[in-house]
Amino acid sequence: MKFATKAIHAGVEPDPTTGAIMTPIYQTSTYVQEAPGKHKGYEYARTQNPTRNALQAALAALENGKHGLCYASGLASIDAILKLFKPGDEIIATNDLYGGTYRIFTKIYSNFGLKFHFVPMQDMASVEKYINANTKMLWLETPTNPLMRLIDIQAAGTLAKKHNVLLAVDNTFATPYLQLPLEMGADIVMHSVTKYLGGHSDTVMGALIVNDDELAQRLAFIQNASGAVPGPQDCFLVLRGLKTLHVRMQRHCENGRAVAEYLAKHTKVDTVNYPGFSTHPAKSQMRDFGGMVSFTLKGDDWDEALQVMSSFHVFSLGESLGGVESLVTHPASMTHASIPKEERLQSGLKDTLIRLSVGIEDIDDLIADLQQAIG
Repeated sequence: MKFATKAIHAGVEPDPTTGAIMTPIYQTSTYVQEAPGKHKGYEYARTQNPTRNALQAALAALENGKHGLCYASGLASIDAILKLFKPGDEIIATNDLYGGTYRIFTKIYSNFGLKFHFVPMQDMASVEKYINANTKMLWLETPTNPLMRLIDIQAAGTLAKKHNVLLAVDNTFATPYLQLPLEMGADIVMHSVTKYLGGHSDTVMGALIVNDDELAQRLAFIQNASGAVPGPQDCFLVLRGLKTLHVRMQRHCENGRAVAEYLAKHTKVDTVNYPGFSTHPAKSQMRDFGGMVSFTLKGDDWDEALQVMSSFHVFSLGESLGGVESLVTHPASMTHASIPKEERLQSGLKDTLIRLSVGIEDIDDLIADLQQAIG
């Protein structure tokens, strides 16, 4: 079954009671049992919910994985992964990553004895130098947030298997429409479902997809024991969103490319970060290059950058990304504010960097908005 067909049909069956083509919202906290332990596969809604089960099956199918698990947010799904480890374990992460990921690593789990190394991951030989007997996982984003750098998933998978450590890939920016990390050696694929998978800026959710049965059982235990599960209404909204993922991503990619090309030619723009421009070998792992673009203005003048971000009419200033509407974000003060300035600068994230989540509006309107905002 090809991607577009899976996006519409995977995990979803007509309701056996009514024939409803959309999975119902099972808004219930408990299920009646015939006798203690004798039930229809459902006991308590934190543990199982039919709407959530349908979504988990759909997400697993889209990533070509066996098991999907949904959580109350993207960070809740990362929290579940970190609960696989114990004090003294070490994790190697890319140095260019979402600020919330950095925050939960350093401000929460470092207090419980986990050790984190943040290193550039474009060269796996340099990453290998950090691996020791305590290393348990490699964590990467590709494209990275917000500098849109590419990391070779297959090379990372080879390195992880060589040292018997897990490889987790945050696939939020790319979505399974653009790349499939499990097929390239990843053990865990993570999504902030809030973004492209939901696609309509109306729900908050996270997800993990894995192939290994034992790993899935451990994560499912954590999902139930910790209780950070999404509600059925949110699951319904994401199931709705998935049905148009392929057509939305096609437009995101078209518009993202057009915006990146416009910015690259603009006389006031200095650097444009867009994976479609990269000459990195890992570029071939992507089907297309998405709708995320970041850039800096010449001169790195903070006041000028602030003026640009405050002047948009179609792009809305706000956190998040991946919705049908276009957003502009200032990573240094918004999405990545939890990363100390010296570390941001060391990874290449300037205070004047502007990040765009290019939506699916008419491209002529988006270009006109950029033109009037930048001047």
